[in-house]
Amino acid sequence: MGDHYGDVKVQLGQMKSLGEDAEKEEVDPEEEMPVSSPSASPDSTGRITTGPGTDALSTNICKQKGKRGSKNPCGKPLQGFPAHAVKNFNSPICDQTLHIKGTGTILQGKTAESNGNYVHESSNTQETRCKDEFKLPRKRRPVTVDTSKAKTSLEALKLSIKELQWKQFHTGRRAACDIYWHGVSFHDNENIVSGQVNKFPGMVEMLRKINLSRAVRTMQELFPEEYDFYPRSWILPEEYQQFSTEIRMVKESDGTESPTFIVKPDGGSQGDGIYLIQDTVDLKLVVGTQAKQAVVQEYIHKPLLIDKLKFDIRLYVLIKSMQPLEIYIAKEGLTRFCTEPYQEPSQKNLSRVFMHLTNYSLNVQSGNYVHSDSQNTGSKRTLSSVLYRLAAKGVDIKRVWSDIIALVIKSVIAVLPDLKVHYQADIPPAKPGPTCFQILGFDILLMKNLKPVLLEVNSNPSMRIEHEQEVAPGVFEYVPSPVDEQVKVGVIRDTLRLMDPFNKKLTAGGGSDPVEVIPAHGDSQGRSPDNADNLPPLCLKQVYPKYTKQFNHLRLVERIAALFIRFLGVKGNMRLGPTAFRTFIRTCKLSNSNLTMASVDILYIDITRRWSFALADSREAGMGLQAFVEAFFNLAGRRFKSLALREQVVSLLDLCESHLGPQSGAEDRRSLSCSRALPRGGRTQALYLPHPRPISPAAHRRATSQDCRPHQRPKPRTLRANVEN
Repeated sequence: MGDHYGDVKVQLGQMKSLGEDAEKEEVDPEEEMPVSSPSASPDSTGRITTGPGTDALSTNICKQKGKRGSKNPCGKPLQGFPAHAVKNFNSPICDQTLHIKGTGTILQGKTAESNGNYVHESSNTQETRCKDEFKLPRKRRPVTVDTSKAKTSLEALKLSIKELQWKQFHTGRRAACDIYWHGVSFHDNENIVSGQVNKFPGMVEMLRKINLSRAVRTMQELFPEEYDFYPRSWILPEEYQQFSTEIRMVKESDGTESPTFIVKPDGGSQGDGIYLIQDTVDLKLVVGTQAKQAVVQEYIHKPLLIDKLKFDIRLYVLIKSMQPLEIYIAKEGLTRFCTEPYQEPSQKNLSRVFMHLTNYSLNVQSGNYVHSDSQNTGSKRTLSSVLYRLAAKGVDIKRVWSDIIALVIKSVIAVLPDLKVHYQADIPPAKPGPTCFQILGFDILLMKNLKPVLLEVNSNPSMRIEHEQEVAPGVFEYVPSPVDEQVKVGVIRDTLRLMDPFNKKLTAGGGSDPVEVIPAHGDSQGRSPDNADNLPPLCLKQVYPKYTKQFNHLRLVERIAALFIRFLGVKGNMRLGPTAFRTFIRTCKLSNSNLTMASVDILYIDITRRWSFALADSREAGMGLQAFVEAFFNLAGRRFKSLALREQVVSLLDLCESHLGPQSGAEDRRSLSCSRALPRGGRTQALYLPHPRPISPAAHRRATSQDCRPHQRPKPRTLRANVEN
């Protein structure tokens, strides 16, 4: 025992000298993070006991051996462990208990018997562990965040950075930062070549009313039952005739019925320009001399009411990664109430926006708006308070929450193909650039039957944690909003925790609920000094890839987008030219007696011309992704006439992918877009094809049965199918 104690004293002396040497080194004050050294003292048995910063196991070895079968041989709670008591959350959608999983992990991998007694260790094992206990944690700089472009989210961001003990640069920084927080779009700062940005390129454009409606409509064609959460929509002015026909047919079938529709300007925000109509004569299609683009939707006339008021849900969703897809949903959200009791729409009350529209920016102007410090009252409340109230009335809120999760995942899957096209245009594979993540705001309405309906998705949801209040006649100032701060600061703080470049173990393991992951003390080395033990559990719950099996079959359009991107070339453009489209047809061997190359050219011209009129603000020539999807559906219908649309698309995808080898990078994409050469197989795996689907024998038979004669031109050497999509 004396020799062992002497060895430990030598270890302590060496550690002290190392600490003194470290203090003498020059450290950049901007990069320095203080680290406290653990204290240590021998007990009566010669075992070293340490402070709370060291290994939990060594701090709790008992002086006496416990009896087999007892959970704690000392009869005392184990010191240094995370609390075993269940932790209740103030939200019904949070997990009601925090289960500490993986006891082996918490115990630093030490062997323990199943009944809780520690296994006897040899003296060599004890000495080795004692040496490991006194290794100093590595000093490292704090995570740096550029907040110079944060705009309205700045206050919540400041609080979050302060809680994490990170470093903020509110005027920018000459050296590169780890995270850049933009206020509106990816392009707020054009000179970022590394780090992480809180916006995806193309997200602002993709979530405008018209583009979102088009993306969801495409999915409704393929999966009508899965995408019935989005109201029927018409795009104005291009679909004015279809909309007029719909209203006329409804009135002819039932003269007493007057359906109501809501008109939303394409680029509108905060409720600006939204109005209700019951007849086409009420449409405001022209502003000055210019046609006004808008989306008109069926109005949900039977919403769920609380206190006789209509309300909607603002839910915050984090897209942590696009490839592979990672989605997190905030467990707490906001509910925004109208300020006038609801009545079903009629010609007399269509203009009463405080009754029909839930937008905060509109209702805050009402004299009935109630600012409350309580999460259970007022015109803006927490989602959990509303769900608790519904649960008290017998509503199955677990089912409601499950339906909301499904709505979010399906909506993200719908817009993902276009986002990938934007991403490769701004950050091509060969170009250095940052990685991206983004917080989205989903506006969801609950119908009277508790079915959730998607109203819109905001690419730049408000993260303001204060509101304007009149403190004297004509004098306004911003005052804190406790409900906003409670929800939004948690969302931003935990988004930063998930994006921490030095903390890869926070979201351990393939879809696990991050709330249930308790990192061991030994994992603190190399991690951010955010003192995770003092922070609350993550308020963001991973839903994808956690629920991959339930939703992966919906990602068909992504496979079409992968083909589109493959034939674009390497210039970062977003439109397919006529030569590239012909190359696609030849390479995938789609031409036959029923589809000659002349027919291919006519198809390209017809679809491209129609979409050029639909996208009046587009200055680029060529075929965009949505036009390419329409052309692909057309080709699938010609080739597999006897099948339903979804089976037609799947069969054509299988056929195309069987003729393409794995994508080999920029060089092969250039050859595809500029010549008839096939890509070289076997270099790298495909970047954009997420689901492996080799062509089936049935698909081969269907393809050959459609008179697939060989083309007259010399064909390049075919490759063995090795597809990853």
